[in-house]
Amino acid sequence: MIDKYKQAFQDEAREILLELESSLLELHERPDDAELVGRSFRALHTIKGSGAMFGFDQISAFTHHVENAFDQVRNRRLAASPELISLALASVDQIKAMLDEAAGQGTVDATAVAEILAKLRALTGTAEAQPAKPANASPMNAPVPVKGEAREWRVRFSPGPDLLRNGANPLVLFRELRQMGSLQVRANLTAIPALPELDPQRCYISWELLLTTSASVEGIRDVFIFVEDNCELAIEPATPLPQTAASPEIAQPAERRSSQGRRGSDKETQSSSIRVAAARLDQLVGLVGQLVTVQARLTEIAARGEDRDIQSVAEEVENLTAELRDNSMSMRTQPLRATFERFKRLVYDLSRSLHKEVELTYEGGDTELDKTVIDQLNDLLMHLIRNSMDHGVELPEVRRAAGKEPLAKIHFSARHAGTQVLIRVSDDGKGVDREAVKSRAVERGLVSADARLSDSEIYALLFAPGFSTARQVTDVSGRGVGMDVVKRNVDGLRGSIDIASQPGAGTTVTLRLPLTLAIIDGLLVRVGAARFIMPLSNTVECVELTRQDIEKAGGKRLANIRGEVIPYIDLGEYLRMNLQRPERQQVMVAETEHGRYGFVVDQVLGDHQTVIKNLGRLYRNINEISGATILGDGSVALILDLHRLVQNAIRIKSVTPQTKLQTPKVAA
Repeated sequence: MIDKYKQAFQDEAREILLELESSLLELHERPDDAELVGRSFRALHTIKGSGAMFGFDQISAFTHHVENAFDQVRNRRLAASPELISLALASVDQIKAMLDEAAGQGTVDATAVAEILAKLRALTGTAEAQPAKPANASPMNAPVPVKGEAREWRVRFSPGPDLLRNGANPLVLFRELRQMGSLQVRANLTAIPALPELDPQRCYISWELLLTTSASVEGIRDVFIFVEDNCELAIEPATPLPQTAASPEIAQPAERRSSQGRRGSDKETQSSSIRVAAARLDQLVGLVGQLVTVQARLTEIAARGEDRDIQSVAEEVENLTAELRDNSMSMRTQPLRATFERFKRLVYDLSRSLHKEVELTYEGGDTELDKTVIDQLNDLLMHLIRNSMDHGVELPEVRRAAGKEPLAKIHFSARHAGTQVLIRVSDDGKGVDREAVKSRAVERGLVSADARLSDSEIYALLFAPGFSTARQVTDVSGRGVGMDVVKRNVDGLRGSIDIASQPGAGTTVTLRLPLTLAIIDGLLVRVGAARFIMPLSNTVECVELTRQDIEKAGGKRLANIRGEVIPYIDLGEYLRMNLQRPERQQVMVAETEHGRYGFVVDQVLGDHQTVIKNLGRLYRNINEISGATILGDGSVALILDLHRLVQNAIRIKSVTPQTKLQTPKVAA
């Protein structure tokens, strides 16, 4: 049980550190923002208090010094200077290292910790820190002298029934209150039940405290910030507590409470969220995927028979499976906000090392993406930022000379596009130097010197393994490891990447990634005897295609759909299936990166809940196929990547590229 709570603290602390890092970076831009100061202080206070509760004394003691500095900022005795922000960010790194060490994943640099503490003491004007008290020291030790004008406060603290189960320790709270001034404590023991009825994991005791301190009521309440949602807490100006002969600090109040230990206002705490290991969610989604396959089999069997009861059950199971699938998939999705926020620190650190002024902004932080995709997205975005900071963004003096603001901007944006998410990374730097890219490619023998390359072909060179335009190797770039890694990882996610750039105006990299890697809504189609899956979100409509329509187009792969000319790909011909063309076929019109395109199939069979299965390394170079799925009859259907199909078809000239740019109107 203790290990479970320690792990919960570590997970929670890492999340709080990310929020703290974000707050500190915003505070660097707006040092007079009291809300940001308060947010930073509360994050430090929570880590300190909860760390002490769960036995992470090293973290608690170290964080205490940083918290004191921000308490001075909060009380306007110290400025939120760049030096303090830098020290606080360095402290965040050390706290992360302490968490890693506690998890057996590294060691803490004691020298770095000592340097940070020395700089904090110099900045805040405090004396050398005293050795920390043992974690099990009594909270009823000698009071700390109070500086400044002190007031008396009465604090009524009644823990909720689950406070101890959640790993909290009231004695740690009292110890922290005593550090603020003089403290008198009186315990109410009347709610403790008879021994046979006693739950050893429940707290039956409540306390009345008299605190003499110069701290504000907000400062007192901050002590309880970690347990405030699981207790009854009242703080008000007070007179001294009456003493009793039995004990100067423990007495029975006149009021009586229920012998069962439940106050009239007690309510079982309802948790708004629950932390579940990612592996268990992955297992759940895997089981749901198997259920979807079995459900498809059941539907197939029911459709072949005439038993209405079986058909009714199959339909109900199908509806329940679809709802279960949607709910289980939503559990694995997370908003991109935390991912975007994480890179503010990277931009801050790179700005200092490269002597550039850069601000990271984002929109679409609420866009949700499968956690397995997000985990791989981090490396992609890191490489893109490093490339943008080193190759794209200019030095402040260069930007001024070009008539730009010295502060450069890198912007993230995200939005849903059907079953995919579009993520754009833009900067307002100097853009891609096309001549430099081509010159470097010629040096490496990738292209000939007299080759005439389009912009897209030049940008494609950036993804060549080991390609770099940097002439010197630095800590940031020059090793030729970056964009090729991005391309390889994007391909591994069954996504695509596109680059657009304007000289002097900046560069935009667009990532198109699947919303999930597990289950999608698909459209089952037939070409000859083979069956394929098209992602349903990409499809727009289905129209009939006859031999007369083909002859009317003069043999060109064009379909006239309500006066709009749509280029199409004949899948049977493209896949070289050598099929005899039926009298009537169907064209599935879909939205792709290159506009609307049609895909000719023999028959559209209907919607299909598609459990995605990887094809394995043997098929890794077949990029038109993004996976496979098992149908209800046990056969396999391949999942088509419509974007890659169009891209490859354009490249091999199987459709006319110009039709993408112009959609002439013709008579119906």
